[in-house]
Amino acid sequence: MEDKYLILSDIHGNVSAFDAVLSDCKDEDFSGVLLLGDLIDYGMRSNEIITKLLELESGAWKDRILVNIWGNHEKLIVDKDLERLSSDRGRVMAQYTASHLSSESVDYINNRLNVSGVQEFTLGKLKGLAVHGSLEDAYWKAIAPDELRGDYHDYDIVLSGHSHYSHCFSKFYPVEDPELRNKKAVIFINPGSVGQPRNQNPYAQYAVLSLPSKKVELRAVEYDVKYEQSLYPDEIDPFYKDRLTRGV
Repeated sequence: MEDKYLILSDIHGNVSAFDAVLSDCKDEDFSGVLLLGDLIDYGMRSNEIITKLLELESGAWKDRILVNIWGNHEKLIVDKDLERLSSDRGRVMAQYTASHLSSESVDYINNRLNVSGVQEFTLGKLKGLAVHGSLEDAYWKAIAPDELRGDYHDYDIVLSGHSHYSHCFSKFYPVEDPELRNKKAVIFINPGSVGQPRNQNPYAQYAVLSLPSKKVELRAVEYDVKYEQSLYPDEIDPFYKDRLTRGV
């Protein structure tokens, strides 16, 4: 019997994409849910995403959210450290999001999420690490297959987001264990972005991990992009809505 775990990252205030993911996996029973940050910003419905998560936490996902960490967008909205953003349009976008967040949303971000952006967890006998970015920089530097940005040999599974590029690969660390041929496998999973994909696939993306098989499914599901685009006001640079069309 397999236990399934739902892995989500970078929802970015995109309700249509989030709803499409929930619909896509509605018939599956998950033993746990792991949220890797950036619930808010870029999309126009950050408050609605948090409202939906509160409803899920008291309903279908009650006692199943194992990880819920800050991403860099939670951090920059709370800390108002907008200089870390690379463009003025990004700063305008973040200021817009901050000015429209409800008190309930701010409370959720500050008190219901792990503000460190990194969290250890266990799944059965497996030791895991969830980090929005990487051990080099939990908020701003992403793990990539050719650049791990940290030493993860203590873990069996490493979950990360931030890049908006999905991946699943293994890294083998040297250990003194002849039965394992002196190598230890660490699985790295990035589920991709639910609400702001950038891997040239505009579909909402997420991952499912099954144990004990260690099967990883990187999934992508279609959603109503045009409706989400219709919600952007004129004061927001059209770059943020236009990029949803092609997932770039």
